[in-house]
This record gives sequence, structure tokens and C-alpha cells, in this order.
Amino acid sequence: MAGLTTHVLDTNQGKPAKSMKIDLFKIELTKRFYLGTYSTNNDGRVDSPLIMSEDLEVTTYEILFHAGEYLKKENPNSTSTLFLDIIPIRFNVTNNKEHYHVPLLLSSYSYSTYKGS
Repeated sequence: MAGLTTHVLDTNQGKPAKSMKIDLFKIELTKRFYLGTYSTNNDGRVDSPLIMSEDLEVTTYEILFHAGEYLKKENPNSTSTLFLDIIPIRFNVTNNKEHYHVPLLLSSYSYSTYKGS
């Protein structure tokens, strides 16, 4: 299976991050092209691929994870100022016949990502 997928795990709470807004862009030289806005489901995943296999290009993409909105919603009584807000993950697709899975592991003060399968 080729294409582009993602999911978000809330490592503070040890559960999937549901209802997180995600924006997707394609980057060409110095221009950024908006491709869509998505929301994670109860499993922290977007219901369909961000990009279907036939539309995946060898180029640079950027996913913006709206972590601040999610963290505020999950901790409405928190009086502390958020450290993280929008998390950009910019990556290169070098083989559009592969499946690119870009997950986000999120906590209040840190995050990590990797090329998943």
C-alpha cells in the first residue's frame, strides 16, 4: 500500500489523540500549496489517507499538527501557558511507490516523529 498516512498518540495520557486538526501542504521551492485539512478519529488516525497512492508525488510535504488546540481541549482547567502550539513536520518523499506513514507522539512539552510503515 502506497500513499501518505498519519496518526497521533497523546503520550501524556497514554491514548490516541482524537479530534486533532491537521493541515497538509506540498512544498515546491519557496512556495507552499495547501492540500487539505483533516481531523483525527477516536483512534488518533485520519479515516482515509492524506494522499492516495496514485496522487503521491516525489516532492516535499509538510504536515501541521494543531497540538495547542488539542492540548487546551484536553486540559480545559489548566492555568499554565502552553509550550507547544502548531507542530510542523516537513519531509521528503523520495519514492512515490512506497507507503509514507508520519506519526506524531505528543506530550505537553515534547514530541517525536518517525517514518513509520
